[in-house]
Order: sequence, then C-alpha cells, then structure tokens
Amino acid sequence: MSKSIAVGVIGAGVMGEALIAALIAFGVKPELITISEKRKDRADELVKRYGISVAEISGNVSKAQALLLVVKPQDMAGVLSEIKSPLNPDAVVVTFAAGKTIAFVSQALGTGNPVIRVMPNTATLVGAGMAAISLGSGVTAEQSDFVTGFLAATGKVVELPENLQDAVTATSGSGPAYFFRFIEAMVDGAKALGLSHEVATELTVQTMIGAAKLLESSGKSATTLRENVTSPNGTTAAALKSLDANEISILVATAMKAARDRSQELA
Repeated sequence: MSKSIAVGVIGAGVMGEALIAALIAFGVKPELITISEKRKDRADELVKRYGISVAEISGNVSKAQALLLVVKPQDMAGVLSEIKSPLNPDAVVVTFAAGKTIAFVSQALGTGNPVIRVMPNTATLVGAGMAAISLGSGVTAEQSDFVTGFLAATGKVVELPENLQDAVTATSGSGPAYFFRFIEAMVDGAKALGLSHEVATELTVQTMIGAAKLLESSGKSATTLRENVTSPNGTTAAALKSLDANEISILVATAMKAARDRSQELA
C-alpha cells in the first residue's frame, strides 16, 4: 500500500494526534491526512500544527483509503452507523477502541471493508509506544504493511490473533497507568521517609528511567537484573521480601485480570 494515499482520522484527541505525527514520520504527506473532529478549536489547532486538512465525517470517509477510528468504545456504534453509507468501499478500516472486536466493527458497517484492530498505548506520544495489531478477513499484505509501518514510527508493533487483544489491553494498553501508579506510591513512600515532594519525585522518576533503559539495553531479563542488585540480607532484599509478603505478583495479576475482563465487557 503506497504512502501516497488518502488517510482519514476520526477523532483527534491525544491518541489521534500521536497517530497523525506517526503517519507524517512514516512518510505520508500532511495534505493527504484529513481529520474529523467535533471540537473546532482542536481541529484548527492540529491543522495549524501539522498542515493537515479537516472535513465533515461524510466527506472524509468517502475519500479515505485508510480510515483510522480513534474514538471511545462507547462512541463506536454511533460513529459506525454514521460512516457506513459514505464509506469508501476500498478503504481499510483501522479501529483503536478498546474492547471493540473486528466482528463488531464489520457487522455494524455491513460494507465488507477489511478491518484491522489495534491496541496502542500512551507512550505512542513520545515515540516509545507498544502496539498490537490483529487482522480481519480480507486485509491485504499491503494494507497490513502500511498500518504496521506507521505504527512502528511510534515505537514497537506486534501482530497477534484477535483473541489475545483483551490480554494486550490489560498488559501494554493499560500498563502505563500501572507504572504511573507505582511511581505515585514510591513518591508517597519517599515523602513518608522525610524527603520533599520535589526530591522524592526526581529520585523516583530518574530511577525508573534508568532501570527501564538498563533493562532494554542490557539484553538481560528483569529477573537477572533484580538478582544482580539484591545482596543477601541487604536493603533491597528487605524491600523485596516485604513486597513478596504482600503478594505483589498476585496483586498485579488480579489487577490485570480486572482490566482484561473489562475489555471483554466492552465488546
């Protein structure tokens, strides 16, 4: 699928903007990207920032050869009902809504357009995202390569069977929020030990950045790196013993299962 195609983006919030930036970084010319956004001030802002176009939904979807649906799960049914009549029959439809299946999108459209389901995450905004894609029937190799290509401009991409998408949502989709919550807890813990909010935040954030870079660059597993910094009967060992006593693995697994179950409920 050529980079010189018309791309429509429905929904231009934070994730929509990240995808616009990814498309441009991938090589799609800004003038080929058209957004449909209810908030005029937001649409004007993105047009000015990226040199893209704005159009009503009907005009946008009738021309788009790749249509990105970046809307909330609860809004998806209404959007699909609105676009099914004017939708370009040759377009690949790419959905980014948590929980909404390929079958849901295909049946609501009733047009036979090929559908790709994507679960991105918020690190897409800084080019360090993690996205998982699943392909519906009729998706061509060119369409798949196009979507994988522009998503790769935002980080990493894996292709998985759709029945694993809810697990992806619970892992990488919601994962940044788990990380941020742990940061909050560490900052609170550091403050309880006497550090100021500013110092506690700086120490915690930089520690997490450094640990993530070490994990990425070392080629070693998290288990090995943890063992390398844990001296017997030392301070780290004492902290880890407390975490294990409070069943951190069960706590995290239970939280992830709750996210997975909620994703299934949204289908």
